[in-house]
Amino acid sequence: MKKLSTIIATLALLIGIAAPLAVATPALASNESALCEGSGGTWANGKCTSKDGRTVTGTLKQLTDVLIFLIGAIAVIMIIIGGLRYVTSSGDQSALTSAKNTILYSIVGLIVAFMAYAIVQFIFATFNIN
Repeated sequence: MKKLSTIIATLALLIGIAAPLAVATPALASNESALCEGSGGTWANGKCTSKDGRTVTGTLKQLTDVLIFLIGAIAVIMIIIGGLRYVTSSGDQSALTSAKNTILYSIVGLIVAFMAYAIVQFIFATFNIN
């Protein structure tokens, strides 16, 4: 369980670091229209739109929303599992410590995930990305 909590926390941290970079790079590119058209999209009104009508930044926003939901759901499930392990530890000190660590790491992962989401939303707002 400890490895899964560590993986969740690491994934949340990577999302928090990578998502702003992935969003800021197209926004700060010197030749956005060439970048957009080179990737198969069309450049109009300062936005890059794909062939199916979705914007690149809209897709990135949707991806971050889905990932934050999945991370949150997994963290809540891990908190429940940790609680069940805590209740069923039957006084075994090692099982009790393991259950507490599961709950602790799940809460830390949840906090990191929400902070990553807040950073991504801040980047979207700062660069007026729609």
